[in-house]
Amino acid sequence: MAEVAEALNDLGYIARYSLINTAFHGVPQMRDRVFLIAYHRALNTEVHFPKATNHLVLPSGYAGTRAVALKYIDLFEKQCFVEADHGNPSLPGPVTTMDALGDLPSITLHLEGKLKRGARRFDEFIPYGPRTKFTAYARLMRKWQGFEAPGEGLRDHVIRYLPRDADIFRHMPSGGEYPAAHATAVKLWEKKIKQIERRLAKPVSKNDREALFAKMVPPYPVHNFPNRWWKLRPDAPSRTLLAHIGKDTYSHIHYDSAQARVISVREAARLQSFPDGFCFSGTMNPAYRQIGNAVPPIMAKRLAEKMMEALQGAAVPTLVAAE
Repeated sequence: MAEVAEALNDLGYIARYSLINTAFHGVPQMRDRVFLIAYHRALNTEVHFPKATNHLVLPSGYAGTRAVALKYIDLFEKQCFVEADHGNPSLPGPVTTMDALGDLPSITLHLEGKLKRGARRFDEFIPYGPRTKFTAYARLMRKWQGFEAPGEGLRDHVIRYLPRDADIFRHMPSGGEYPAAHATAVKLWEKKIKQIERRLAKPVSKNDREALFAKMVPPYPVHNFPNRWWKLRPDAPSRTLLAHIGKDTYSHIHYDSAQARVISVREAARLQSFPDGFCFSGTMNPAYRQIGNAVPPIMAKRLAEKMMEALQGAAVPTLVAAE
């Protein structure tokens, strides 16, 4: 990023960049990204980044990664700004996953045996339902000017077919990662073995135990993929959504144990702050990928507002006709 800023400087621009976590700006997702803004010197204006609007203490993983990143970008202090207000406890708390998703309709088709394998197209309308109370964030997602949800409902509130793991999703704790998911699956397997042995009044054979274990317990090594699974915490922002969510949504399991599932396309969009009226191209997997690759619209809006503020107060450059 420093090289980009230096190249822009050589072209006549004032360039600055900042490491920003979107959860500090009203997005229900802890997403650290570096943003760069540049203005031509002829505008005679300075680069400023938006101040944080929300306060939270980042988990240790984010804080550690952030400290390493800041160590390197601070080498270019003339070009780098670091947001200053995220540690201010007087600011409102973060937008949580429950704030973002709590008003959306429940999905239980997979629990009723009505969900099948195959591509998910956005051709079925799902009304919001009878709930009338929702948060300011949910209201914004429903009523964002120009992107209001058509017909008071959704067409992309669809999920993956994951029949093996519904019980694991239901019983694993909020905030739990893959080790917790694996331990939960083992407990469920042990419980099932005991139920079978009580019913048959004899021990289950080794072969049958192993076959049932393979059917009920995920096969991934516990220590190799500690972050492969994660169940959302309802009282905190989500972890970062990545493009890989197009292939693996286990990184974002819904906090509502009664629904026992991963998040839907629309729920991923909500966590990324896309309004409900924004339509994604293609089917489910490409939509997840589009969401994971995007800049959260609320964060983009915050940056754009700051740029507009700078440009509206900037000197108008004098245009000189070419000779």
